[in-house]
Amino acid sequence: MKTEKRPILGISVGDPAGIGPEITAKALNEKHVYDICRPLAVCDLKVMEAAIEFSGLSLKTRAVSSPAEGRYEFGTIDVLDMQNIDMSRLKYKTVSAMTGKASYEYIEKVIQLALAKEVDATITGPINKEAINSAGIKEAGHTEIYARLTGTRDYAMMLAEGDFRVVHVSTHVSLQEAINRCKKERVYRVIKLADEALKRLGIEQPRIAVAGLNPHAGENGMFGREEIDEIIPAIEQAVAEGMTVEGPIPPDTVFSKMKGGQYDIVVVQYHDQGHIPTKLAGFNYDRNTNTWLSMSGVNITLGLPIIRSSVDHGTAFGKAGEGRANPESMLQAIEMGVRMV
Repeated sequence: MKTEKRPILGISVGDPAGIGPEITAKALNEKHVYDICRPLAVCDLKVMEAAIEFSGLSLKTRAVSSPAEGRYEFGTIDVLDMQNIDMSRLKYKTVSAMTGKASYEYIEKVIQLALAKEVDATITGPINKEAINSAGIKEAGHTEIYARLTGTRDYAMMLAEGDFRVVHVSTHVSLQEAINRCKKERVYRVIKLADEALKRLGIEQPRIAVAGLNPHAGENGMFGREEIDEIIPAIEQAVAEGMTVEGPIPPDTVFSKMKGGQYDIVVVQYHDQGHIPTKLAGFNYDRNTNTWLSMSGVNITLGLPIIRSSVDHGTAFGKAGEGRANPESMLQAIEMGVRMV
């Protein structure tokens, strides 16, 4: 790929007290990242320098004031220095208003850069919702922040671990609210967003499964009527428009069918219905060493006017500042961002 064709990726590194800066530094210590893109870390220069030091990496940093100033050469991380962390007050593994505010401002900045077309895609590191809320910013998570700051009404969260993909009808709401949001219009819109996203990724005719909300997908109304009244009409509308959609399929079998190659993606009805199987597919914990051997998977927000790809894990405060975090998900998020560009 010619150098001038490499897309610029704005990376908001996440909460400085978590593993975000570390996994960003480790990802940018991989030469192939610079072969496919021009990565710009959006954070505090001193936060990135500290992550490089405690991770034992031989990387340099370079402060820039805009994406256009970046040199994007392997061995030196270009950092858009936000200068909003007092390093004397930074405590790893700890929730604080200072780091919550900083992580929000990193996100806000990359979104502004993407809307201004100064970066081609945005990549997000893990944030801590409690820290952000403690800074007086009442947001449920990345997806909702992106939707508000881009003025997007119809959006959905997609998780991907290789060919294992799910997209959510609802995410950060109570289970009761998730049931209330299972409506024909929303289910249909998420099916359509999934179809459009997979076509963008090169799948000409995506095979979409829709999970039921209730046990056994309602068992013909025996365990609830949401499938009959809301989900089936949404599927019928999508099929009438030429999409390849099946369901509602019982949640206890639909993921095994996708894993076996029958479907390209599953539309799930609520947060845990999609997150649990995806993390089971991508996360591997070793109790003997008390470490995650792998933490793979990508979080993508569909329906936005800009590209957003993210790690599929949290701030991992338990290991923050120790140099032992796994950058696998960040690398995948970067690669997915390039693919979507």
